[in-house]
Amino acid sequence: MSKDKLHIGIILGSTRRGRVSPQVGQWVKSIANKRDDAHYEIVDIADFKLPFLGTTDDADPAIAKWNEKLHCLDGFVFIVQEYNHSITGALKNALDLAREAWNNKAAGIVSYGSTGGARAAEHLRGILAELMVADVRTHPTLSLFTDFENMTVFKPADMHQKTVNEMLDQLVSWSAALKQIRTAASPYSLARS
Repeated sequence: MSKDKLHIGIILGSTRRGRVSPQVGQWVKSIANKRDDAHYEIVDIADFKLPFLGTTDDADPAIAKWNEKLHCLDGFVFIVQEYNHSITGALKNALDLAREAWNNKAAGIVSYGSTGGARAAEHLRGILAELMVADVRTHPTLSLFTDFENMTVFKPADMHQKTVNEMLDQLVSWSAALKQIRTAASPYSLARS
């Protein structure tokens, strides 16, 4: 693998027992691994054992480890489940526990739920905008009724593979462009120092 390749994190947005996000994340990674444009890895927020925002100081080792992981990534694919018409509390907390590590990067969203997770994805887009993350247009949506057996075993329709590849095309393009912005000295970063 070339050192110049982008590093894209496939972020699993749920931490609950019995979650299906690992199945969806592995499916996205299996599609991504057939490409030669970036290095893709699963980033499971459950592995970081993150504290709730405000319950500890910013020097907490789990928060530092989370930010370190995000800093080394050039872009993200969020695997988003819809809970009560929005994203999970665990994902919102993980987003809030970092700031600069998100800035000037790109993201794709793969969502699922009773309406394909569309409402959760729309909520996530607003949060990402505040974190200076540019989300790409193409957005694969998966139905709990047609892409999951008994709402627990992921069996995606073949048509979704094309949409995932279109999303990844956009994500890689935007991630490469934003990496140039991050590596160049910006007036904003100079003004803050």
